[in-house]
Amino acid sequence: MTDVTTIFKTVFFNAPRETVWSFLTDKDRLGEWYHPAEADLVQGEDYALVRKTDDGASVRQVWGRVLAMDPPNKLVTTFVIGPFGDAETTVTWVLEEAAGGTRLSLTHEGIAEAAGPAAIQLLMALDHGWDKHLDTFRQSVG
Repeated sequence: MTDVTTIFKTVFFNAPRETVWSFLTDKDRLGEWYHPAEADLVQGEDYALVRKTDDGASVRQVWGRVLAMDPPNKLVTTFVIGPFGDAETTVTWVLEEAAGGTRLSLTHEGIAEAAGPAAIQLLMALDHGWDKHLDTFRQSVG
């Protein structure tokens, strides 16, 4: 039986894997399409993506740990947001060469377990959020 609560997304870029990879791991480039990071992502280390509040303060939006990095092929992180409490989900990014560009595949797992009774609302919100962020990602890479 397949896990019907896992989010899968695939997008194509007219750019090499190394360029797309930099938008996944470089703190400044992450901010161009997603949320700015406090630091570049590094294997085995914690990360935090932040947003600015109306009064200019930085607050964590998404945080976790970098579980695996195989540049420019694969990135695996834990993914935590406020509604999950302390529960972690896992996001896996796979970059593959495709027709002179890059195919980027995202798999977001563990949402139902992390969200509990609110799973369908969070699945819908995250599914929509990934669509919006990936659209901005396409525009940022060019």
